Amino acid sequence: MKDKTRNDFQLVSLNGRFIPREDAAIAINDGGFLFGDSLFETFKAHKKTILLEQQHLERLEKSAARLDFPFQRSAIEKALRQLASGLTADTSRIRLTISRGTVDGLRWSDSEPTFLLTAKEYVEVSDHKREKGIHCVTAPNRRVNPFSHLPQMKHGNYADCLYAYNFAQRNGADEALFVDADQHVLETSTANIFALIDERLITPPADHLVLDGVMRRQVIKAAAELGIPLSERPLNYSELRSAAEVFITNSLIDILPVAGIDQSLIARGTLWKSLLKTLWMRIET
Repeated sequence: MKDKTRNDFQLVSLNGRFIPREDAAIAINDGGFLFGDSLFETFKAHKKTILLEQQHLERLEKSAARLDFPFQRSAIEKALRQLASGLTADTSRIRLTISRGTVDGLRWSDSEPTFLLTAKEYVEVSDHKREKGIHCVTAPNRRVNPFSHLPQMKHGNYADCLYAYNFAQRNGADEALFVDADQHVLETSTANIFALIDERLITPPADHLVLDGVMRRQVIKAAAELGIPLSERPLNYSELRSAAEVFITNSLIDILPVAGIDQSLIARGTLWKSLLKTLWMRIET
């Protein structure tokens, strides 16, 4: 699933100060740069409205608390408001990255934390792309969590997802699907996954390997509104081939149907359309 964004950042804010892209810099001993000691969120904005902003910030704040991470919520919210006022595209992709700050060897220092906001234009998934569906391949690597005693978080230790995503792209696929040693499907490199099986939506439970996605939560709520039975339970890889439909979700793509996984074609249903319509009504209002 290729990132449909332009290469140039439209806006850059470092620690609440808007600067030219070429002036953005961090310390050479920043722990986020050296060790991936950072957290991030990806937002979507329509015009000057950031969608599901509070839900993203609440998740980020919980992750920061779990890791004893300094989190300047009021400063971040102020910077987000300023950034939103400067957006000019119909749809934008916003990334918020926070770093604990500098390190002395492996020891955390008492330095001030860093937060970086970037925004650039994003091209929405087309109706044709949704109707066509995407192709997934099984990732050759395992999904990992460096904080295995804690729930999965959006942290800077992202090498597993980065490797899996690029593996998929190099092999002519859109996304990579993480499957564990017991053949349980977890998620893709960038999204949560749902399958319609025996007239019930199934999604893997959020845990130390499966991210509790913001859009995942919205889909679960939309299913409840529509009276669609849903279970959060382990999902076996073999079940996908007999599913009535499969789709993935994240805050940029919303809902995107899956047409094939590895060498298997996946049945195409229409439930995703009802969910997407309800989802958009929830998000926009």
